Amino acid sequence: MDAVSVLANARRIVIKVGSALLVGADGTPDRAWLGALAADLARLRARGQQVLIVSSGAVALGRRRLSLPKRALTLPEKQAAAAAGQSALMRAWEEALEPHALSAAQILLTRDDTEVRRRWLNARATVETLLDLGVAPVVNENDTVVTEEIRYGDNDRLAARVAQMIGADVLVLLSDIDGLYTADPRRDPAASHIPHLTELTPQIEAMAGGANAGAGVGTGGMATKLAAARIAQSAGCATLITLGKRPAPLGAVEAGEKATLIESAATPGAAYKAWIAGTLAPAGALIVDDGAAAALRQGKSLLAAGVRAVEGRFGKGDAVVVRTQDGLEIARGLSRYDAAEAERICGRRSDAIEGVLGYTSGPVIHADDLAVLAPPARA
Repeated sequence: MDAVSVLANARRIVIKVGSALLVGADGTPDRAWLGALAADLARLRARGQQVLIVSSGAVALGRRRLSLPKRALTLPEKQAAAAAGQSALMRAWEEALEPHALSAAQILLTRDDTEVRRRWLNARATVETLLDLGVAPVVNENDTVVTEEIRYGDNDRLAARVAQMIGADVLVLLSDIDGLYTADPRRDPAASHIPHLTELTPQIEAMAGGANAGAGVGTGGMATKLAAARIAQSAGCATLITLGKRPAPLGAVEAGEKATLIESAATPGAAYKAWIAGTLAPAGALIVDDGAAAALRQGKSLLAAGVRAVEGRFGKGDAVVVRTQDGLEIARGLSRYDAAEAERICGRRSDAIEGVLGYTSGPVIHADDLAVLAPPARA
């Protein structure tokens, strides 16, 4: 596996753009660079790939707009700058993408949106709808309302969580350096570039100290990029770290320019289902009939019509066990309804759910959110 094939074969790509790339020395968007990157993204869309952008820059743009002092900003000042700069950031992206017939959509997230399962499901549904409609979502942390206790801290980690949330195949972290080196190449001329990694060891992570910490804006560094790569790797997503400050940086990688590829051992789908099956603590159970059990084993979703009983007090997005009527656990998944709602729609056809609840979220557990367990071995 190499960077060229990873980019060429990815169905979903998350691209993180930092403030140091997007905002020029005068505190305004670097429109020439954004235009070249937009052409790069349009090329990916033209070959059928879905692209999501995680973009910093609101605080940097708002700082200039509000004429804030050139010193470390207080949290309220950062929040004010984010509020003033977010509209400028979106306008810059819209102006860059528009000539390529691409539409942008703003999504502002806090850490709870990728860690509280109900909000995670809602955010994922919105993002996936936008991607299916051919829109380029532009994601940023909601710095206007977030506090230090609940913030991601940097958009590298946010990008990794978003990649995890939508099952991306590759996370591209555009940096001011063309990948990971054995030491900081600006301080050590003998430092060697590392083009390919299959695992992130403590020795590898020790190489990251300060490798791209010289930028005047932004909060990331190579260490945060490796932390993001670890999150992505656990979700079955490869990570590509490459030089962003050049026209068409993705095209440059495909043309053979330097980058560091960090592989993932599993696919996003397999990693996600392993997480459901082995990591989440179930909050309840759904008892299903034989027909539903057979359908689940064939990769189908769990419909309300096949549910015979509900156990526990779970919320929407919580993990639940799926059991047969004779007590055999056959699957685990994320419920799209809370326990009270699930009880009300037990045994009902899908087209009757809206009449009972006033809305429908589709199947009780979608096949994408369901991990079917292997049948027990026979004695």
